[in-house]
Amino acid sequence: MTGLRSWLLRRLLLGAGQTVAVVLLVFALTEALPGDAAVALAGDQPDPGRIAAIREAMHLDRPAYERLGEWAAGLLHADLGSSLTSGRPVSSYLADGFGPTVVLAALTLLLLVPVGGGLGVLAARYEGRLGDRLISSVTLGVYAVPEFALGVLLVAVLALRLGWLPPTAVGYGGDLLAHPAALVLPVAVLLSRPVCSLTRLVRAGMIDALASPYVAQARRYGIPGARIRYAHALPHALAPAAQQLARTIDWLLCGVIVVEALFVIPGLGTVLMNAVTERDVPVIQGLAVVFGCTAVVLNLGADLVIHRFVPRTGVAA
Repeated sequence: MTGLRSWLLRRLLLGAGQTVAVVLLVFALTEALPGDAAVALAGDQPDPGRIAAIREAMHLDRPAYERLGEWAAGLLHADLGSSLTSGRPVSSYLADGFGPTVVLAALTLLLLVPVGGGLGVLAARYEGRLGDRLISSVTLGVYAVPEFALGVLLVAVLALRLGWLPPTAVGYGGDLLAHPAALVLPVAVLLSRPVCSLTRLVRAGMIDALASPYVAQARRYGIPGARIRYAHALPHALAPAAQQLARTIDWLLCGVIVVEALFVIPGLGTVLMNAVTERDVPVIQGLAVVFGCTAVVLNLGADLVIHRFVPRTGVAA
């Protein structure tokens, strides 16, 4: 128990350090963005005096370290600032885009875990045989297709040619659950590459676990094969799969820009694209900080899962 607490404390301190690094990096990168928000808001052929007035009103004329300190102090109170273009709180932008993105992420994960894990276990069970070669070939082929190309292909065939599904989510607003047909193609595209990665990781982990001495000993004791696979081998195959799952959740929650743009879904990715187009720095900073902190938390959760199922990896962590 003492070792677990010490390990957890080290991971929490590391996570805190990573969060601080995220905040500093986000501010530095947004400061390096080309263009000027004041010029963008001043309109076509702006007057220099108007640009100076806008910069003063937005506090853009203040030194960078002062703006960094004020912004970081606001973050400590969960204040992400306000939009330069509309004056709305950045948190309201997050609230607007969070719902559609979470719906897509949740549906994708609900299918990803059983499908990816099941295919990985099935491929490992029939290692080297037809089933294993078929699953490995299909997952490798699907993974090689970019999301945008796969999305365009599915829209062209299933939506435009056959008319089975709507091509985009236009007209449905943010209530995607009320229109499940509009979710089929986006979820299929989001699921395509993660399920291939998870299948191959679970397969590799299961093969290593099934070849280990403790599994051979369990077979000598006459333990049924299903119990060996799911109660003994599968937990030890979860270490790489847990890290991949954490990266996938982070990828989904942080807004899959290509998929949301292709299917016109008003999620976090769309909010980020609009903010970049309008040079709305506070919105970009707020979204980037939330995305970065989400990645830190998810990786910490993945480390906890690995430490629980494969305690020996805690030494390396």
